[in-house]
Amino acid sequence: MESQAHMLQQANDAKASGTRGELVYRQTRWTRLTHWIWAVSLFFLLLSGLQIFNAHPALYIGKQSGFAFSNDVLVIGAENSPTGPVGYTTILGNRFNTTGVLGLSGSAANPNGRAFPAWATIPSGQDLATGRVVHFFFAWVLSGTLLVWLVASAINGHLRRDLAPSVNDLRNLPKDVADHARLRFHHSRNYNTLQKLAYGGVLFVLLPLMIVTGLAMSPSMNAAVPFLADLLGGRQTARTIHFVTMALLVGFFVVHMLMILAAGPINELRSIVTGWYRTDPPRSDRREGSA
Repeated sequence: MESQAHMLQQANDAKASGTRGELVYRQTRWTRLTHWIWAVSLFFLLLSGLQIFNAHPALYIGKQSGFAFSNDVLVIGAENSPTGPVGYTTILGNRFNTTGVLGLSGSAANPNGRAFPAWATIPSGQDLATGRVVHFFFAWVLSGTLLVWLVASAINGHLRRDLAPSVNDLRNLPKDVADHARLRFHHSRNYNTLQKLAYGGVLFVLLPLMIVTGLAMSPSMNAAVPFLADLLGGRQTARTIHFVTMALLVGFFVVHMLMILAAGPINELRSIVTGWYRTDPPRSDRREGSA
C-alpha cells in the first residue's frame, strides 16, 4: 500500500500536469473497516440463512402456518413425477419448474432434494445447528458494528456531511438517474444523489429491518419483548420480511458491483481499500461531450 505522502505527491503532480483529476482522500479508515466487516458478515449471513431456510423451505404471511392454513407466499420443494423427480418453486400460488437449481439439485444420477443447493449454503451439507451458530455469530457482529458506526457517524458529522441528501441533491435526482442510465459517471469527492439514497436505504432501512425481523423470530426476544412480533404481523410474517429484505440486499450488491465495473473498478477499489479516489479533471481539461 502506498504511503500517504506518496499519494499526496501523486495528487500534486496530477494537478500540475492538468491531464488527470485530483487524487482525494475519500474514505476514512473507519468507513473502510466497517465496509469490509459488513461485506464479510453479510456473505456468511446469506449462506447460513439459506441453510436455515432449507430446514423449512416455505414462507407465510400471518402468525401461524401448517397444513390447516393456506397463507404461504413461497414454497420450494421436490416431488416425483411420471418422468422422475422434479424441483419446483411456488410464488403466490404460481408454480415453476426449477429442477437443477431450486428444490432439486445435483447430478441426474444422484439428485439432491433440498430448497437451495449445497454450493449456496454454509455448511454445504444439511446441518441446521451449525448454520444457526454461524448465522447468529455474524448477526451480532453486523448489529454491533452498525450501532457503533451510527453513533460515531452522528458525532463526527459523517451522516450529515456525506450521506444526508440535500435539497440540491433531490433537485438533481432526475439528471443523476439519466446520467447513470447512459453510463455517464462523474467522479467527485462527494457521493452523488443516487449513491446517497442507495446507501441510506441500506444503512437506515434494510439493515435495521433485517435486525428487527431477526429479533422478532427469536423465542428469547419473544419472551423479553412479546409485542415485537405482533408489530410485524406475527413471527411468520417477520420471517417473510426477513427473507425479502435479504433478497433486496442481494439485489443491491449486484447493482453495486455493476456500477463499480462501469465507473472504473480500479479507482473504486482503490478508494475502499486505501481511501484515495481519483476525481475527474477540471472541466476545462475534459474533451467536449465526455462524461
